[in-house]
Amino acid sequence: MTRSIRLRPWQKVAFEKFVASDSQDFLTVATPGAGKTTFALTAARHVLAQDPRRRLIVVAPTAHLKIQWARAAAAFALHLDPAWSAADGRLPGDMHGIVTTYQQVASSAVVLADVARDAFVVFDEIHHAGDDRAWGESVRVAFESASRRLSISGTPFRSDTRAIPFVRYVQDEATPDFEYGYGEALADRRVVRPVYFPRTSGHMEWTAPDGSLNAASFDDALDEARSSQRLRTALSLDGEWLPTVLRQAIDQLEQLRQEQPGAAGLIIATDQDHARGIVRLMRERFGQQAAVVLSDDPDASARIAAFATGSDAWLVAVRMVSEGVDIPRLRVGVYATTTTTELFFRQAVGRFVRWTPGIKNQKAYLFIPDDPRLRARAFQIADQRRHSLRKRETDRFERDEAALDTGSEEQLSLFAALSAVATDHQTHGLWDGDDVDDDFELIPDDDPELLLDLAPPPPLAGDRRSLSDLGVAFGGDVARTRREEKKRLREQNAEVVILLVRRTGQTHAQVNGELNRLSGVGRITEATVAQLRTRLDAAERWAKR
Repeated sequence: MTRSIRLRPWQKVAFEKFVASDSQDFLTVATPGAGKTTFALTAARHVLAQDPRRRLIVVAPTAHLKIQWARAAAAFALHLDPAWSAADGRLPGDMHGIVTTYQQVASSAVVLADVARDAFVVFDEIHHAGDDRAWGESVRVAFESASRRLSISGTPFRSDTRAIPFVRYVQDEATPDFEYGYGEALADRRVVRPVYFPRTSGHMEWTAPDGSLNAASFDDALDEARSSQRLRTALSLDGEWLPTVLRQAIDQLEQLRQEQPGAAGLIIATDQDHARGIVRLMRERFGQQAAVVLSDDPDASARIAAFATGSDAWLVAVRMVSEGVDIPRLRVGVYATTTTTELFFRQAVGRFVRWTPGIKNQKAYLFIPDDPRLRARAFQIADQRRHSLRKRETDRFERDEAALDTGSEEQLSLFAALSAVATDHQTHGLWDGDDVDDDFELIPDDDPELLLDLAPPPPLAGDRRSLSDLGVAFGGDVARTRREEKKRLREQNAEVVILLVRRTGQTHAQVNGELNRLSGVGRITEATVAQLRTRLDAAERWAKR
């Protein structure tokens, strides 16, 4: 079946440029929340329709995003296995491809090179290939033989001495084939939200690693090392700066939840101990329950998914939700991490820009320390916002041209935060009429020029066409990806095998071997949905006999 999809204007332009390009590699940089996944899957379906034998491989930054990609692909009738591993052997005949991570690529590059031969590869947040030198080398080994590669990123990035494979650089700057910025997305309306940055100053006192006593506010000029110590002091659980800002953020979220009851807040912590301490602080001091997501938690993906679809107010995390994770109901954030790089800050902002249809006031707020480095980053984004929304410019604040990223880790063995007190509180662009009502003009989205007819996806072994174009199987009201459907069928098969072992007196190996023979299954990891159903039917008939 041919299927039509309605694209946003930028997605249509980017797709047309991708189709017209004869290059093996294509890089698209689009602001978080703009719809990079839809664009990438539109391109994937187009490429796979041209050659039914071609496989699709998506490389994502985190394990949680593997599940997210598989579900998004299912809506395009593209079936991806997010749990594939190098030990699974060849891909089952009823799957179009796999979703893996950069970390997995580093450990399975040789095996992936065989799977990826002549495949179409999508690199999600491709700059992660530069996180570790071995990762970049593995990406090149694994995907050198792919027929075509599409890289997408939510933020522009540099090489930082680790040139990323399959990306074209001009003077160390990655050069995209198509770029769509935050300001453009705001100007297009109903794509992303306007984000505001309440910033709080303070007076901090600490003991430096060299044993010296220090005291400074965020307005004082300090060298790189002491700037980092000042920020760490402000974010200390023992001071009063952080509780003051948390109280402001709680009040802001409660106000928003009067209009949007499901609105939520995210606190980005410095490390795992800091995250756990913030959860305690929220509970004991403010009576607020907050979920915590940590990278070493095996249930982290499930916790994020539950929070995204739930109604709880607060989530505390370190890096788990800094990039790519889709939680549209996030409206308030607290930037309580000592990471001040532009890339990480922009990724954090990206968690709050997702547009939610049907809500009149879409403003989001990210509370930040009035650190000069973060202030400069916020001003840059706020300037894009004011320009795109045609707000009156204000000269109330001056840029800090001397703001620099911290590039080195400080010695913390002798570091001690002594006190941190919040002082004045300001919000970019919300002064004396500078911010007018930001309800967006409703621009018709039924423009026929934005409709795109997608060719049918490649047929797969055992496909039932009525389900394959939907991309999902339905159990009650819950949509399942093909991988999830297989898991359910395997569990049912396992239950019947236990029953047969008990009734026949045969071993598990004997029962499984006979059922595999009856259903034409070799390795269970390579079985299709149709084969698993056939196997289950054979088992049930055997059990009745």
